[in-house]
Amino acid sequence: MVPTDGLTNSKDTGDVTEARSILELTSAGYSVSVPFGDNDSYDLLVEVDDGFIRVQCKTAWSVGSRVIRFNTHSQTTADGEYYERTYDGEVDAFFVRYPETDTCYWVDIDAVSGHRMDLREEAEIDHPAINWAEDYEFDGTIPQ
Repeated sequence: MVPTDGLTNSKDTGDVTEARSILELTSAGYSVSVPFGDNDSYDLLVEVDDGFIRVQCKTAWSVGSRVIRFNTHSQTTADGEYYERTYDGEVDAFFVRYPETDTCYWVDIDAVSGHRMDLREEAEIDHPAINWAEDYEFDGTIPQ
């Protein structure tokens, strides 16, 4: 279940995540643009040396012990029908806020597959398939 941070609905939670993303990115010195309306698959455009990065903002939640999860797809309902789609080819990265620890993560689209991604804070074993949360923690620099 996706958290609501005590807010009244998931739209409010998403707005807080988007605002936090803008704060973190602009505080790090990046120029950030917000597209007009809600029809684009990305939430932000971040200017970098060689152009713009299309960023989708996501709110993460806990799953089990020390696992942070976020969706890498969008869910919508139109005319009573439920739709899901991934962001492949539509965004370049995810900016993820984990409210439980107030930590933010930068995840390149090439690092995700499927409809969700798990970031682990710790595990019983060290396996190459594990996505370690610390490797994605946003430190003010966008990996190039």
